[in-house]
Amino acid sequence: MKSPLLSLPGAVPAEGRDEGVAAHYGDLFREQRALAAGTGFVDLSHRGVVAVSGDDRLSWLHLLLTQHMTDLPPGRATEALILSANGHIEHALYLVDDGETVWAHVEPGTREELVAYLESMKFFYRVEVADRTEDVAVVHLPAGSIAEAPEGAVVRETAHGRDVFLPRAELESFAAAHGPAAGVLAYEALRVEGHRPRLGFETDHRTIPHEVGLIGSAVHLQKGCYRGQETVARVQNLGKPPRRLVFLHLDGSEVLLPAHGTPVRLAADGEEGRQLGFVTTAVRHHELGPIALALVKRNVPVDAPLIAGNTAAAQETVVEP
Repeated sequence: MKSPLLSLPGAVPAEGRDEGVAAHYGDLFREQRALAAGTGFVDLSHRGVVAVSGDDRLSWLHLLLTQHMTDLPPGRATEALILSANGHIEHALYLVDDGETVWAHVEPGTREELVAYLESMKFFYRVEVADRTEDVAVVHLPAGSIAEAPEGAVVRETAHGRDVFLPRAELESFAAAHGPAAGVLAYEALRVEGHRPRLGFETDHRTIPHEVGLIGSAVHLQKGCYRGQETVARVQNLGKPPRRLVFLHLDGSEVLLPAHGTPVRLAADGEEGRQLGFVTTAVRHHELGPIALALVKRNVPVDAPLIAGNTAAAQETVVEP
């Protein structure tokens, strides 16, 4: 879905998964600094919006998701996953209940498959599942923002800021009242700085929650059964995940950032050495310079200098080996 905010001055369209909104509005670092200072907003209207209503919505979602949902109070933000039978991450949902409906925003390109799965699991439960992407959009107010959300909007408040679900027809009026706008590149830079994994970037078809640090935040370990729970419990209690998420400080002398999927190797082995992982997201940060997240094999020494492609990289631990 193409955002009307692409008509704002300086807007440069994003590409790939974030197509449909602005990558930036002419000054990436200024936009990052504004968000870090708690001003402005980010247009996330390309993300899918799914609503679940009905008397059984919380107990039903509790059966399907990795998160404890039965006692979720209205207004409290949470996040959850849907796993495969083998425990691999299939969907990530960012949720809030308004007292009548659970609202979730999800990755672009995933809502149709998610809605189809939820519909297939309704059985006799008193729930209604709706794809609301056509008429409801998500915008993000950064942590520290004193801006007021529009009256009647559903707000999901976290330590990183507020996700606001508002009528898509109100995007332009929201932008006029809450600017300046920041693009998704600024939002992504702060996400990488915060070590927050994103579906389809830090995950692939075989990622389990332990590898990317989602135990606790998106996976509740003291709840009832759900698909994939056996793998979660087995790894948590008896083993270690095969890979782990790391944070990389990249050599700032390189002009280009390593692309998603760029091989990560030990620096001592050089560019012909054995691949030990891959870059998931690389960004330019207004204070830290070029940084990245990467998935590497669990047994990679935590203090080993690495290279991402041909770029030198110093690692910080996100997930313990």
